[in-house]
This record gives sequence, C-alpha cells and structure tokens, in this order.
Amino acid sequence: MRLQAFKFELMPTGGQARDMRRFAGSCRFVFNRALAMQQERFAGGDKKLGYAGLCKVLTEWKADPATTWLCDTPSQALQQTLKDLERAYTNCFAKRADFPRFKKKGRSRDRFRYPQGYKLDQANSRLFLPKLGWLRYRNSRDVLGTVKNITVSPSGGKWFVSIQTAREVDVPVHQGRAVGIDMGIVRFATLSDGAVFAPLSSFKRQEQALAKAQRAMSRKTKFSNNWKKAKAQVQRIHARIGNARRDHLHKTSTTISKSHAMVVIEDLQVRNMSASAAGTMAAPGTQVRAKSGLNKAILDQGWFEFRRQLDDKTAWAGTWSRCPHRTPAGPVRAAGISPRRTGRRKPGSRAWSAVSRTTPMWSARSMF
Repeated sequence: MRLQAFKFELMPTGGQARDMRRFAGSCRFVFNRALAMQQERFAGGDKKLGYAGLCKVLTEWKADPATTWLCDTPSQALQQTLKDLERAYTNCFAKRADFPRFKKKGRSRDRFRYPQGYKLDQANSRLFLPKLGWLRYRNSRDVLGTVKNITVSPSGGKWFVSIQTAREVDVPVHQGRAVGIDMGIVRFATLSDGAVFAPLSSFKRQEQALAKAQRAMSRKTKFSNNWKKAKAQVQRIHARIGNARRDHLHKTSTTISKSHAMVVIEDLQVRNMSASAAGTMAAPGTQVRAKSGLNKAILDQGWFEFRRQLDDKTAWAGTWSRCPHRTPAGPVRAAGISPRRTGRRKPGSRAWSAVSRTTPMWSARSMF
C-alpha cells in the first residue's frame, strides 16, 4: 500500500477565500482552547481528556452563545484539529516531539482537513468541499489511487490543496548500478560515476531582493495596511525561494533514484555543521563572520530534505541500500554512512590514504 499526496494550487473566489480564512481561524481557536483546557486539567490533577472527550466538549462550545460561530465551520475539520492535538500529545509522550504549543495567527501553519464529504472532478479540474462548494484548481497531473483525505492550507498569499491517496503498487526490481554521493556547496552533489549536479542556491539568488523588501517592511508602522502589504511581499519572496529549492531537489533526487539500483550518501549532521560559532561572553568564538556565511550556504542547499526525498523515491523505484545507517535494514532505502574520513579512504578497500583526497569524486567512490 502506497500513501501519496498530490498538491495543487486552488483558484477560489473572493467569498471562498474569505470562508477558508475563517475555517482556518476556527480550527486554530479550537486547538488553542483544547490545549489550554488540557493544561488546566493537568494543573488540577485530573487526567487528560481523550479524543472522544474532546469531541463532547466541542459540542458544548458550539452550543455556547459566545462561540456559536464555530457552527459555520465544518464539524469534521474541527474534529480533525482535535485529532491533531491528540497526536501531538502522543508524539510528546513517546519523546518524538516537544510539548504541544499554542498556535498564533501569522506564526503557525494554518490548515484544515476533510476526512470525507469531498468530491473530486479531475476532468473539469475542480473539487467539492463541504461548506465551500466547488473550487477550481490548477490540474497539473492525474491523482492516482483512492482519496483518503483532503487538506487545505495557505502559503505565500495563495491557497493549496493536498489530496492524500492510497493505492496498491508492486515494488519494481531496479537493474541499474550502485552509486555513492558526496554532498557539497560548490558542487551540490558529486556521484562516484563522475556525474556532477550544480547547486541552485535559491536563497543567494533572491537575497538582495529579500533584504530590500525586509528594509521596506521595517520602515512601515507595524500592523498598518502598508505594513501588511510589505509583509505579503516578503512572504512571496520566501515562497519563491522555497519553491525553487524544492523543485531542484525533486528533479535531482528523481534522476538519481531512477538511474541507480543502490544509493549511498553521507549521513551529514546538518544541525551540527551549521551551528553558530559566536560562542559565549566568557569564551567568544573566532571567525564568526566566515562561519556565518558558511552556515548560510549549507542551509541554502537543503541537504536534509534531499536525503529525505531520496529515502522515499528509492523505496518507490525499487532501489537497494548498502550498509544502512539509522535506516531500516533491507531494500528500498538510500544508505547513509558516516562522512568521517571518507576523503582519505581508498576506493574499493578498507585502507586509508596517507594524504587527504579533497576531490568530491574521490570521496564519493570511497563510500564503497
């Protein structure tokens, strides 16, 4: 069973866009109020309410004259918000995430989800959502499988829909060759077979435009209409940077996963590599400005997202892994190995070179 999401840009009318903003705000309100209630029960020594108990409280909130406006939002969207809160608590208790935090307008990712009641008309590039009616969307590809749920979210001043589907797919057996990947900044990825993928550096390309928009925003009175316009411009630039980076990573990871039967990549600790060198007042750091520029270049490449995409796409393409590190054993995974001393290891052997090899191709070949 393969779960896959298909994301499209929505083209709502003015009234539909206004309703979607109200729905997202109602879901945010329910999440914050339920989280506050759970914290109050914990402080009073009571047990945390489960999802069923929260749904009963939600019914009381909708009957309250002070919050009767919650009835304008689809009930299933509000219930899915309570499920998200329950999942956040589960992840916290399992030490997979931090304690749930309150959502703030403009700071958190607003979204709402429909588990049922939707209709998808791919032939006419439209879909039906409860209490919104028919909405047109930019149909760029076919939606494969059975639709499980639909999530609506804003980004960069636009609305998007994510359609999650499930379908049975036979995992193919890849007939390509093995390849090692050395990540870098001057060269985004160097393969052991000699192929080189150039970096995009989308943030660097838009850095001056972003700085100009941020300076213009800083000169506006906060929360004024002109400030909101300037903030929207900054958001559009950030969205453009993220879209360009994701597009580049998707194209590169797709090319590699379809062309090779085994993928070995460095298990880089991006958080540690991009840590600040400023130090403390007692022990100040050295070469802080140079390290700051290096950190910016590292984060601009998107190495972690590239590794994540390779993990998913190699599983779909039937690619095998070798020497898995922090990944499940067996096939359909991209292998991650420690990057320590890969530049000095002789390709095809366990011996180490006395002289460090600084070429990326040597490092990529030394992973085997």
